[in-house]
Amino acid sequence: MDAELLTRIEALRKEVAALHNELIRWELVVWTAGNISARVPDADLMVIKPSGVAYDALTPESMVVTDFDGNLVMGDLSPSSDTFAHGYVYRHMPEVGGVVHTHSTYATAWAARREPIPCVLTMMGDAFGGDIPVGPFALIGDDSIGRGIVETLRDSRSPAVLMAAHGVFTIGKDARDAVRAAAMCEEVAKTVHVARQLGEVTRIDQSDIDRLYERYTTKYGQ
Repeated sequence: MDAELLTRIEALRKEVAALHNELIRWELVVWTAGNISARVPDADLMVIKPSGVAYDALTPESMVVTDFDGNLVMGDLSPSSDTFAHGYVYRHMPEVGGVVHTHSTYATAWAARREPIPCVLTMMGDAFGGDIPVGPFALIGDDSIGRGIVETLRDSRSPAVLMAAHGVFTIGKDARDAVRAAAMCEEVAKTVHVARQLGEVTRIDQSDIDRLYERYTTKYGQ
């Protein structure tokens, strides 16, 4: 492994370790559940959280590096149990640079109901480009979850998928972008849930969703 690649990997190990604090900050995880990974540019490798390690014990050195088949390349700990899902996403969605998995309360409640979150908020039009879809039920242990993520998001503008009876997976151009999507997914899941307790909700017209999404993805921010 050449020096340039090692430098990229070490930078990503620091970034991914630090980003796990954002999952705690936004109350997206409990105990050791949930994980973040980042694609290593120009290599079929990823940096991912180790399995079953408490968040306050995570360090850059504890982050593990695997190939997309889950084989350990660097690190002393076992990779996350979701490594196969992350690897499948990276292999089949080359535009994705980061993947996040959480069991955040409100979004996972929608996943438990196997119900998409309807696009009834301008925030959803902006960041998700429509409804947040539901992916198929799949068991942990192989790439079945990854296949479900890819099949659901390949033709969707949403960076988030609610995997049935499981939880949330989000994708992004990098790991930080995927964390942002996870935080926003939980926020809209909560807001739409509360709104439905007050009465019926009305989906935004598709033409307006398209305009919101176009503005947000081409003009918003710096």
